[in-house]
Amino acid sequence: MALVFGGLTIVSGGSVLFGGEAIRAQAGDVVPLVVWFNFAAGFAYVVAGFGIWKWAHWAFPLSVAIAVATLAVAAVFALLVLAGTAFEMRTVAALTLRFFIWASISALIRPRRT
Repeated sequence: MALVFGGLTIVSGGSVLFGGEAIRAQAGDVVPLVVWFNFAAGFAYVVAGFGIWKWAHWAFPLSVAIAVATLAVAAVFALLVLAGTAFEMRTVAALTLRFFIWASISALIRPRRT
């Protein structure tokens, strides 16, 4: 799941960042910080997905770091919105979804102590 989610994130973020004017217009009032973060995070999603697939010990802390970083970007995004930056409501939904996905993944792969 994380590998596919990462790939889709890279494609969607990359299309907004590097696509034509029509794609950027369709994206609406994007907040560049969020788009760049999501694009870069997509690569971390792929790495984490590979680690999860391989049961690598570093997959859990990477998943937690992704969730925490997403929460931090969401906080900065909220401050920008409060300061008057134009935004799309789907950005709120996307950041919320991304945080809960990675928090859930982290909880599911958390090492169990015996």
